[in-house]
Amino acid sequence: MKKTMQALTSVLACAAFLVGAAGARSAGMTSGAQAKSELPKNMAGLAGPFDLAAGRTPQVQYFRMETQVVYIGFDGKRTGTETYVLKLKCVPAPLSGKGADEYTSGSFVYRINDGPALTIPALVGWSYLPVLSGTGKDESGQTLGIPHKKFEEATDSRGNKLPVTIRYFVYNNFIDFHSFNDYLARPTRGGGGIQDLKEIGQRIVHEGAFSEPPVNLGSGIKEGSVFRNGELTLELKGVGIVDDAACAIVGYDSGESTLKMIMLLAADKEVVTTGGSQYRGDLYIDLATRWVRKITMDESVVTRTTMPGPLANRDSYTVRHLLMRMISQKEFEQE
Repeated sequence: MKKTMQALTSVLACAAFLVGAAGARSAGMTSGAQAKSELPKNMAGLAGPFDLAAGRTPQVQYFRMETQVVYIGFDGKRTGTETYVLKLKCVPAPLSGKGADEYTSGSFVYRINDGPALTIPALVGWSYLPVLSGTGKDESGQTLGIPHKKFEEATDSRGNKLPVTIRYFVYNNFIDFHSFNDYLARPTRGGGGIQDLKEIGQRIVHEGAFSEPPVNLGSGIKEGSVFRNGELTLELKGVGIVDDAACAIVGYDSGESTLKMIMLLAADKEVVTTGGSQYRGDLYIDLATRWVRKITMDESVVTRTTMPGPLANRDSYTVRHLLMRMISQKEFEQE
C-alpha cells in the first residue's frame, strides 16, 4: 500500500488535449539583446524573424525518451526512484501511406530503485497511429487514440502483470512524448500556438492554458481523474546547436497546475490524490527540418492522498526529470 500511494503522487506533464545524453551536444544560445552583427558565424541569419509553423521534412526519425521519477520525503531525503526509457520510430504521413504519422515502439525498459532492468514485451514492435488533430481523442474518448487495453493487460519480461501505478507511468510516457513533440511543438489551428513566436524573447500564452485533460486509465485510474494546467506559456528563448543542427530553443512553463486522481482500492473503496504541479522545460526545434531534436522537462508535484477508513492521509513530494532526444537508426535498434 505504501508503494502504491507513493507512486500515485507523480502525474503526467500533459500539456495538451487539453496533454548529458550521449550524442546530444548543446551550445549556447543568442539572446534578444544580442545584435545581429554579433552572431557567431555558425548562427549567421538566425536572428529572426522565425517561422516555426513550417511543416516537417518527410523523413523517418528515431527518438529515445528517458524519464526519472524521484520520491522525496519532507526531510529532504530520497525515498525511491523509478526510471523509464522509451524508444520510438516515426514514419511521417507522406511516407506511411496511412494518412497519418505512424509510430512504432522499439523497446520499453523500466527500473525500480536499483532493481533489474525490466522490459515490456507487448510494446516491442507495437505500431499505432496517434490522433493528433481535432479533440486529440478517438471515438472511445481515449487520449491520442492510444488504447488503454494495451497497457491494462501488459506484463513485464518476467511474466508478471504490471502494477496499476507502473501501468500508468508506462502509458503516460506515450502521452508525454506526443504532448511535447506534437502538441506544443506544432502549430495550433487558431492562435495561441508555436506559430505565434517570431522573435527571440517573445512569450505567448498557449491555447492549452487552463485546460483540464482527463488522466484516467482503464479500471485502475478512474474516470473523473483530471490534470488542470495553469497559465501554460511558450517563450522563444534563442537559438543553439544540437548535434550540429541549428535549433530554435522554445521554453514552456505550465504555471500553477492542479490534479486529481481517483484509484479504485476495492469494489466500494477509493483512494483520492489531489495536489499541485508545475512543469517546465525546453524544446529544441531544428530550423531546417522543423523536427524536435531534444526536449527537457522538470516537474515538481506536492500531493495529499486520502484513504478510506482509519488509514491516515499521506502527503508526498515528487519530482520528474525527462530528456527526449533524436537518435540514429543504429542506436534505435540497439538493445
